[in-house]
Amino acid sequence: MGTNILKLQNVRKVFDGKLEVLKDISLTVDRGEVVGIIGPSGSGKSTLLRCATLLTEMSSGELSYLGEKAVWTGEDGRAEYADKKTLRKIRGYFGLVFQNFNLFPHYSVLKNLIDAPISVLGMNREEAKENAYALLRKMGLEDKADAYPCQLSGGQQQRVAIARALAMKPEILFFDEPTSALDPELTGEILKVIRQLAEEEMTMVIVTHEMNFARDVADRIIFMDEGVIVEEGDSRSVIDNPHEERTKRFLSRMNEK
Repeated sequence: MGTNILKLQNVRKVFDGKLEVLKDISLTVDRGEVVGIIGPSGSGKSTLLRCATLLTEMSSGELSYLGEKAVWTGEDGRAEYADKKTLRKIRGYFGLVFQNFNLFPHYSVLKNLIDAPISVLGMNREEAKENAYALLRKMGLEDKADAYPCQLSGGQQQRVAIARALAMKPEILFFDEPTSALDPELTGEILKVIRQLAEEEMTMVIVTHEMNFARDVADRIIFMDEGVIVEEGDSRSVIDNPHEERTKRFLSRMNEK
């Protein structure tokens, strides 16, 4: 550990000039670290992930990957973004797994996995295929290379989505509620894959509502509410023994579910 992969400083996001969704958020993630982000809906968790992955524009603040600045606050107090070439390079540092898979429906599983490594990373076709088959084996899906997304269960589609993100060889992987679109019996297979990645010291940021999983897999938990980080610390101490009243209330509500 010790190397910052991701650094967010004083990040603010205001929608429509008045709705402040993120209020001065600062966060660093070190190499090999797994950070879980929890909190009620509307607390800003997904917006934070979208700002960190350049899908939503920040209003102000700083964002850097491996010491390279993607965003900073200009003299007018507004966020300024690096040039296209720099942003393209920075986008190569991270992968993102969405709630609802986002696979290309008209591509086979294999094509979903090899397309970007060939066109973006310039990998040759054979290497891309070899890499894809290795990832499918890891996901327990080696027999699904020729299938199309519509022929797979939700859990299988989400495992393909994780494999697709890994095919780009990212430094850090973001998960936005990776099990929320799944039936409860399929949730376990996704959590198992993420657990395996954690054991391999993949750097990850996971927004999740699975509290037991967050406690077991994350090194650190961040509890967000109303656009601020209310509490953060070692995952077991935050979930088993929270200090802040808001964290206690949220966790007791989650335990009732």
